Amino acid sequence: MAISLVYIKETLVLRRDRGLVSEIMLERMSGNDAAETAKIHVWWDMNDCRIPEGYDARRVRPSIEKAFEKLGYTGPVSITAFADQKETPCHVLRGLSSTGVAVAHTKSESTRSVMYRDMVEWRGQNPPPATIMIISDQVEGDFSWDLARLQQRTSYDLFTAYSMNLRSDLILVRYGNWRWEELLEEDGGEPLVAAGGLSSAMFYCKTCNFDCQSLKKFTKHLSSYKHGMEEAIDPPDTLICVTKTWARNYPATPEHATAKIHVLWDMNDCPIPEGYDARRVRPSIERAFKEIGYSGSVSITAFADQKQTPIHHLLALSSTGVDFSHTLSWVHYSRMITEFEKWTKNNPAPASIMIISDEVASSKYRSTLICRKLQESNYKCFLAYSARPFEMPVLVTSAEWLWESLLAETKRHIFHKCSESERVVASTGMFCCTLCLCDCKTLDDFNKHLASEDHTEEENRMTSHSQSFPGRRRQFKISNYYDEVGYPPKTKRMRKAPRKGFVPRPLRFTRR
Repeated sequence: MAISLVYIKETLVLRRDRGLVSEIMLERMSGNDAAETAKIHVWWDMNDCRIPEGYDARRVRPSIEKAFEKLGYTGPVSITAFADQKETPCHVLRGLSSTGVAVAHTKSESTRSVMYRDMVEWRGQNPPPATIMIISDQVEGDFSWDLARLQQRTSYDLFTAYSMNLRSDLILVRYGNWRWEELLEEDGGEPLVAAGGLSSAMFYCKTCNFDCQSLKKFTKHLSSYKHGMEEAIDPPDTLICVTKTWARNYPATPEHATAKIHVLWDMNDCPIPEGYDARRVRPSIERAFKEIGYSGSVSITAFADQKQTPIHHLLALSSTGVDFSHTLSWVHYSRMITEFEKWTKNNPAPASIMIISDEVASSKYRSTLICRKLQESNYKCFLAYSARPFEMPVLVTSAEWLWESLLAETKRHIFHKCSESERVVASTGMFCCTLCLCDCKTLDDFNKHLASEDHTEEENRMTSHSQSFPGRRRQFKISNYYDEVGYPPKTKRMRKAPRKGFVPRPLRFTRR
């Protein structure tokens, strides 16, 4: 038996068969799930994953069905094969059609975009539970970006098969992967010819919106003048990302309205403005949530080199229950992600997570793990940043805010009972040093720890260790540069990022 490896959720999973399954799949196999008996639809790119010479095309369907049955999926399977079918031998088309495989004609350069468009339409007509499978080498770039966003909103069990090596695009959560050649070797038994004769499945021309059940009519259409003209005039060769038109603010759903909310705050990217009362941060965030219907308990963890945070900010934030995580600037993004993993493990969905960070909001690399979790589980995501990202984040959000406008929400709504001396109450937040894995209940203990020889030695050790690797040395220097000039680089556009719905002055059209 073949032993295969699959890279899912940053772990290697061994399977002593030809199917490659993720940890999610292994967990599901121990219990019943509605998706196991639900419909399965397969989109097959015949250009990338060809039928081997001498292989009986009638064995394709039973091989795919057998692979799913081994994983416990017994629902009805429908398959659509996409390619320039003028190049496909007639005996292959007959063999596929005889087993109920639908055949769709597209130009080779349009196959990827047409497949994706067809899948989006199918998703709109077939809500979960259901399973989708993509057989292609081109599930990457815009394809995976847009599909990952679709999966965050409405999650289907997703499987893929490929003929080349699996790409390193990890934003999509796959329940399993197969090598195309190994998938075809599944023992599916004798091919079953579908009832109704040799041409039982449909033939489609996606260029002309033509369909029929006769192979003769299909081949005649593909050789017609009308078809040739349509292909030349309007070839659908551009993949359309349907989620780019989605809004970024949505009201709370009933199951999330009272669920927990955890806030991960990057104090480097989104600092407290000079002169701003730090006690207003928590009420500002809570009020923003309530305005869109979220009233669940809110926990906040602030990440930074806390030795650089003014004492009065630490006291004020702590008095409102904000927790602190001390970390070095060049690793604090990874510490935020680690905290996210830990919190979601202890707080299953439905729940919500908020990321206050420029880097996590704008970087697909930084947000990969969060994106995967949103596909796997029913979490809602919120973002806040000091400047709007140049590109739409891969994270699907229920709301987004500019940090400055978020803090301005409660200027006249809170702390009416505060004295003129702005008295700070006792600390209620926790202080954590993620370098030394040390928790402190009071600010005094926290400051003593940060000033201790043990902590200084640990900081020096980590810095020295990081600089011993060329890649990490570069990351360390980049982090120092960001500390000096800020992140993102302060372009004119970013210094005064307009609030949502506000048109910058140079773009206003007014009559004098």
